[in-house]
Amino acid sequence: MSTDAPTPPDATDPGELASGDGNAHPGGMDHRRERIRVETERHRIIGYLTLARDGYRSRVSDVLNAPERDFLTLTEVSVEPLSGGPTELYPYLTLARRHIVFAVAAAED
Repeated sequence: MSTDAPTPPDATDPGELASGDGNAHPGGMDHRRERIRVETERHRIIGYLTLARDGYRSRVSDVLNAPERDFLTLTEVSVEPLSGGPTELYPYLTLARRHIVFAVAAAED
């Protein structure tokens, strides 16, 4: 059965959660983006993590330590092999938390 009603945005889509200027999502909660650098055993990954503006889950450590969250989604991502090689760019990347060796704030370009 086909409907002409538009499909609502997926609430887990980071592009729908926060605009590039950090404004509130029309649906309610304020969000902000923080640029982070994550290293796995083989890659250096730099991208934006969407966080709550304040309160619950407003820090990177809150998201990294959330027991119910097995994956992180980053946007505007660069992935560089630690062994050398070309850097790859992606609009988004989902990373399994168990592969993270460390994460730090990254400088804005």
